[in-house]
Amino acid sequence: MSDVAVPATVLVFSQRAEVRAAVRTALGRSPAAGVGPLTYVECATGEEVVAAVDAEGIDLCVLDGEAQPTGGMGISRQLKHEVADCPELVVLIARQADRWLAHWSLADATLAYPIDPLTAPDAVAKLLRDRASRRPAVRR
Repeated sequence: MSDVAVPATVLVFSQRAEVRAAVRTALGRSPAAGVGPLTYVECATGEEVVAAVDAEGIDLCVLDGEAQPTGGMGISRQLKHEVADCPELVVLIARQADRWLAHWSLADATLAYPIDPLTAPDAVAKLLRDRASRRPAVRR
């Protein structure tokens, strides 16, 4: 693995500003060696998420599974079905019993909420590294 850090854009979705802030704080600017700096795009509605992903440039989405009126699990499933080069998708779940719903949503990973700043950065870094490794090399 290269020592060069790979920049990434992370979309954080929740209608609650405190959830978005908690995700940004837990992940930080550089979650692990070789990943970062992270740029954040915040969305408070499902429509904003879809528009941001459609505009391209998003590498990973952290979606609040408890968001209202449209939850992150529904958005995750929609994106997986509609976006050809879908970003990595992480769903925040408040109850471990909701893992089956996250599986239904086709999310690439789940994180428990409240978000754990000791485990979340590693999970996100792994997904970002996986995505970067799948990108074709740019030829000049």
